Amino acid sequence: MDAFGSLVEGFGTALTPTNLAFALLGVLLGTAIGVLPGIGPAMAVALLLPLTRGLDVTTALIMFAGIYYGGMYGGSTTSILLNTPGESASVVTAVEGNKMARAGRAAQALATAAIGSFVAGTIATLLLALLAPTVADLAIEVSPADMFAVMALAFIAVTSVLGSSRIRGLASLGLGLTIGLIGIDATSGQQRLTFGVPELADGIDVVVVAIGLFAVGEALWTAAHLRRRPVDVIPVGSPRMSRSDWSRSWKPWLRGTAIGFPFGAVPAGGAEIPTFLSYVTEKRLSKHPEEFGRGAIEGVAGPEATNNASAAGGLVPLLTLGIPTTATAAVMLAAIQSYGIEPGPQLFDSEPELVWGLIASLFIGNAALLVLNLPLAPVWARLLRIPRSYLYAGILFFASLGAYAANANTFDLFLLLVIGALGMMMRRYGLPLLPAIIGVILGPYAEAELRQALQISNGDLGGLIDPMSVVVYVIIALVLLFPIVRRVLPRKAHVPVLDEAVHELEEAHAHHGATTAVAVERHVGERHVDGGRAGERPAGERRDRAPGDPPPGS
Repeated sequence: MDAFGSLVEGFGTALTPTNLAFALLGVLLGTAIGVLPGIGPAMAVALLLPLTRGLDVTTALIMFAGIYYGGMYGGSTTSILLNTPGESASVVTAVEGNKMARAGRAAQALATAAIGSFVAGTIATLLLALLAPTVADLAIEVSPADMFAVMALAFIAVTSVLGSSRIRGLASLGLGLTIGLIGIDATSGQQRLTFGVPELADGIDVVVVAIGLFAVGEALWTAAHLRRRPVDVIPVGSPRMSRSDWSRSWKPWLRGTAIGFPFGAVPAGGAEIPTFLSYVTEKRLSKHPEEFGRGAIEGVAGPEATNNASAAGGLVPLLTLGIPTTATAAVMLAAIQSYGIEPGPQLFDSEPELVWGLIASLFIGNAALLVLNLPLAPVWARLLRIPRSYLYAGILFFASLGAYAANANTFDLFLLLVIGALGMMMRRYGLPLLPAIIGVILGPYAEAELRQALQISNGDLGGLIDPMSVVVYVIIALVLLFPIVRRVLPRKAHVPVLDEAVHELEEAHAHHGATTAVAVERHVGERHVDGGRAGERPAGERRDRAPGDPPPGS
């Protein structure tokens, strides 16, 4: 009952004219940025982060809630119309959604994605409101040793789960942890990794890192492989669903919600695994399995609902433990920290107006997305015709403006270019961005928890072991050993759709944050790099070609 009462008070905060206006603005901006090709929700949030400077913290986070959900919706639009997912969680949507669009059912695909997102987002946000306070109360009892173990699990999970190369994941995590160590050691007062540069003594602002890795890195990567071809956008009519579409979609929406929320709420969650499970589940339960691979509406409805339920579930560990499970949640954490607020167990007691206003705004943003985006679907489709050269030039301009606005320091512009170049090289060599950004954000806090646990035990390593941490370490061991055990066990008969989906998601996870259309193109045999023409991949083309590189002889 307390949760419902607090939620009602949260609606009182979110429905003030100012907060409501910024929530709607966030929805529109998030959708507009997220719908552009190659730009996912994480990049949309990072790019628009500087716009909240100077706003009240509650208003700013309510706007980011709108950007967060708007970016998720925009990502599904590009997946369906261009076969260009903005993030790896949208790869499964692209598999069936783009097939529907090519069969003349783009409007139906967009409609089931939008309505499914609304249904899943509403149910998952309600579960968030009911579950988060309980998790926060339990988390208060967690010791520093337990918190360090949970953070270690988050580090291992983002580098191991469904990754095509765990070595690359660990390398990316190492880069992030290294960047997070730059600055003055809080315990000894000594400078670390500053190389005598005074501007590095306070460390590198997380906002600069997020904008550099996502926005500048993507812009530089795309510019290096830009092809001046007109974008082939599939026409969109009025997004309406027939009675048959409704009957085939409502069950996948509910099943997707049931699959997505628990995965998002786990500190080592994410949206790649549940969307994959939703796709496989819908194929097995569908009365029309022959349509899968050719444009089955269940293959869009289920994964899209799962994706949005997982996004809402991801706010549980973010708000209660301060642990992000996706790249978008990591940038959201950076936004919260930029106001001097640390998400964690005390947040519900110290900032109740902020937390409940944010949760209430998720309901408002979710409803606004449904009301605005169904009639505006043709408008968003026209945005896809913006020339890439203009688009990424604008991204670089606003990214530079945002990095400078973070601290009004020209040195941050230099850091932005360096980190942007690092992001470009990570894309070039297939290093995922999620471990890096989580390493930057959680690294210093994991170090603080480790030191506190060792101080309590007077330096005895046994102080890191207690019943809860043992359970977490066992889970870490299982995550690390699972690939080895899977290779040793006898292989069962292959299910073609499972093999295809796993392969797509592994590729997408490896190139997380880049233009993940490559993850689909390599396996479904279609090429839409920069909106170009579709065609079969030559049989002799190398599979390890970098994303966006022209084929041999072109």
